[in-house]
Amino acid sequence: MSEITAKHQIHLLPHDIVFTASEQETVLEAALNAGIAFPNRCQVGVCAMCMCRKKTGEISYQLEPMLTENEQAEGWIFACQAVVKSDLVLELD
Repeated sequence: MSEITAKHQIHLLPHDIVFTASEQETVLEAALNAGIAFPNRCQVGVCAMCMCRKKTGEISYQLEPMLTENEQAEGWIFACQAVVKSDLVLELD
């Protein structure tokens, strides 16, 4: 019997791009799987190329990323490490 996987919608600002992600995918994996040119380099949370700001929604991390308390308070996330837990609105500078 196959397990039903929740799909969540991710809205990427200011480009007004919408794509979906399962709860087994990171934000970056979902974007790349949808054919979106999302900035990235290392895909392990070191280079900070994929950092974006979470406006709304929930994510989780297997390993907490190296973000300062100030960056976390401002909503910054590492898309390569952030697993989608709800619909998201993200801002990509």
